[in-house]
Amino acid sequence: MELTRKAMLSGMLASAVAACARSAPGLKIGFIVKQPEESWFQDEWRFADMAARENGFTVLKIGGTDGDRVLTAIDNLAAKNAAGFIICAPDTRLGPAIEQRARVNDLKVMSVDDRLVDARGKPIESIPHVGISAADIGGLAGRTAVEEAVRRGWPLAETGILRLSFDGLETARERTANGRDAAVAAGVPAGNVHDAPQRTTDTEGGFNAASPVLTRVSTLKRWIVLGMNDEAVLGGVRAAEQLGLPAQDIIGIGIGGSGSAEAEFSKPALTGFYGSILLSPRRHGFDTSLAMYRWVTEGVRPAAVTFTDGLPMDRSNWRALLEAQKA
Repeated sequence: MELTRKAMLSGMLASAVAACARSAPGLKIGFIVKQPEESWFQDEWRFADMAARENGFTVLKIGGTDGDRVLTAIDNLAAKNAAGFIICAPDTRLGPAIEQRARVNDLKVMSVDDRLVDARGKPIESIPHVGISAADIGGLAGRTAVEEAVRRGWPLAETGILRLSFDGLETARERTANGRDAAVAAGVPAGNVHDAPQRTTDTEGGFNAASPVLTRVSTLKRWIVLGMNDEAVLGGVRAAEQLGLPAQDIIGIGIGGSGSAEAEFSKPALTGFYGSILLSPRRHGFDTSLAMYRWVTEGVRPAAVTFTDGLPMDRSNWRALLEAQKA
């Protein structure tokens, strides 16, 4: 009996010590991303650091490019006495393994950008999520493109939609499918939609996917280019340019408002990359880190799901929008 009571007291003391350590000024929060080299994730980390400086905690930034690295990263966070972590996983189907490893290590977990799913492909409701409504963002890209086509006086019946697709990733599929559907609803004939499956999501992947489609469908001379991100759309635009289409006959609408978009908008002359849908890495970095901090220190659990929106960005307003993001 005495040994049992001592064991219980020892366990309670250990838990109390751990709790104190995690609520002390030395509190640490992990932030795991699938592609640490991409500017979007670097911006998320930058804003997470900003939240940390303002609130007195530390962000441990980790690249989790595959499942093994993700699980190892979670174990390492526990070894460093982190209180929890935010993750954008390389594969959303890692959800059950991530949740189980977090539970074993007594770490709180939130997902960002891509929502974690269970073995049936359903969202894991027990993990708070901050993400982008892929359907809404894609629809906005499609509508923005058609509005510009109408402004230019394009006959929509003679306008093509190049959908740079990466349907293996649900977020990418939703963005491009809803962009296509919005453009068709706005008047572009469904028969003028042409899919260009990508093998990679970068500019090279967009270029390689677009070139054979644009070559094959040579009857259409004006194109709307839609894709999952700025880089994919830029690849499609470059392919159209290489085939001799002038900038005024291309309307590429990216998603992200990334450095690729900034570079295009900075060029003296108009290019086929007309615009982008600006997303907010600040909300995905600063707000998620602050939410995790409050969950740990105040017991305030984040909302189950928070979706952020986007803003149309083009050569006329991109500097002002980006400046507002920094405020």
